[in-house]
Amino acid sequence: MVLLVATLFSCNQGPSLQTYYVDNQEQPNFLSIDVPLSMLNIDKMQLSEDQKNAYESIKKLNMLAYKIKADNMDDYEAKLTEISTILADPKYQELMRGGNPEDGKFIVKFLGEEDDVDEFIVFGNSDDKGFIVVRILGKEMNPNKIMSLVSTLDKASIDDSQLNQFKAFFN
Repeated sequence: MVLLVATLFSCNQGPSLQTYYVDNQEQPNFLSIDVPLSMLNIDKMQLSEDQKNAYESIKKLNMLAYKIKADNMDDYEAKLTEISTILADPKYQELMRGGNPEDGKFIVKFLGEEDDVDEFIVFGNSDDKGFIVVRILGKEMNPNKIMSLVSTLDKASIDDSQLNQFKAFFN
């Protein structure tokens, strides 16, 4: 009996970011894109050993956005509350936050250990545009190495055709 109860509780840990994605990716006012790392077009020969390790530790990026319209403010508030509640779970550890009320705010969280991250979450919100959640999924990601990889993105030849969907979505 105890084993059955333990199994039931372990299976029902409340809403997760993954279920939020799955439940909303086809819903009105949402845009969902899976971004392959290949779109970054990074020359791996130009990377340091730490940057190569960081690049190879990332498996994929998922992006989910919600757009505010004049007729969906109640739904927006409900969806924003739902995602905020999920991200308030202590298992999502905060790494940084920034922005401002006029342009929007963002927060970066992660799942895993500080030097062995399984998932980074970037959540951005603007009260006049909507919100976006980016999941960076990988294995044994290291925040310091990931940040050194980010510094190389200005040299990358990024195929931004998918990212242009997000720009157009919010305009």
